[in-house]
Amino acid sequence: MTTETPARARASAGGAAPPPGEPRRPPRPGGRRRAAGLVKHALLTALSLLMIYPLIWLITSSFRPSEVIFRDPALSVEGLSLTNYSDGWTALASPFGVYLLNSAVLVLGTIAGNLFSCSLAAYAFARLRFRGRKLLFAIMLGTIMLPIHVIIVPQYVLFSHLNLLNTFLPLVLPKFLATDAFFVFLMVQFIRGIPRELDEAARIDGAGHPRIFLRVILPLMVPALVTTAIFTFINTWNDFFGQLIYLTREENWTAPLALRTFLDAQTASNYGGMFAMSVISLLPLFLVFLFGQRWLLRGIATTGIK
Repeated sequence: MTTETPARARASAGGAAPPPGEPRRPPRPGGRRRAAGLVKHALLTALSLLMIYPLIWLITSSFRPSEVIFRDPALSVEGLSLTNYSDGWTALASPFGVYLLNSAVLVLGTIAGNLFSCSLAAYAFARLRFRGRKLLFAIMLGTIMLPIHVIIVPQYVLFSHLNLLNTFLPLVLPKFLATDAFFVFLMVQFIRGIPRELDEAARIDGAGHPRIFLRVILPLMVPALVTTAIFTFINTWNDFFGQLIYLTREENWTAPLALRTFLDAQTASNYGGMFAMSVISLLPLFLVFLFGQRWLLRGIATTGIK
């Protein structure tokens, strides 16, 4: 009967024996890493549920009677009905669809204005060489730090003299003048990532700046354009302050202004109808972000072409 040393046994089993004098490596802590990963995922799941709890409560409360919403703040599923949706849709002077349509018209106008003006301004800053370009670009970036409350009064006076109050023009017209400096900066950074060799090749073929912008730069700017459109949609759809200032007639109200009328300090507030219409108002935002998140990530990265 022969006996094998541990090193020879490991070698015969297919394992390499450590050289003489070399300390053995401790076993990998695979179980400990798995346990840490499980704990990490459990904590992230708990935090995610905590963050979306208000949204879940909003959706659940939209199916509950108004007198029960705050009496029982738990996520109760008893007595759910669609009464809040039917009553909230017709609770105001006009059906709620009219206010959603006003918001859609306003959003389309602001998106068109930002895409048109910001792309042209970004191309000028990124590709053209003119006197004072860096100074103007710095001034433009400085406007990002200006709060809306600083410029709302002179803008209101200006549009009042132009008799444009109670129309969508005070909210749409500035977008055609590249007033959103953030989107101009975003597109400038994206255009700078596009190789200039493409411009030079088009210029050799006799193309000028308009043709280079339309045929070369603009097709490659799709991620930045989609990102601008998504952010403009979200900002305009959720805007309350600006729309409250310029839109005072009920036929021009948007969804945020209409939701505010469900609350009344003197009589009973219709919380059930407000929650139901809030859920309907959130659906466009959810769908836009769901189908545009791929382009949104590419646009924020501003990596140019691959």
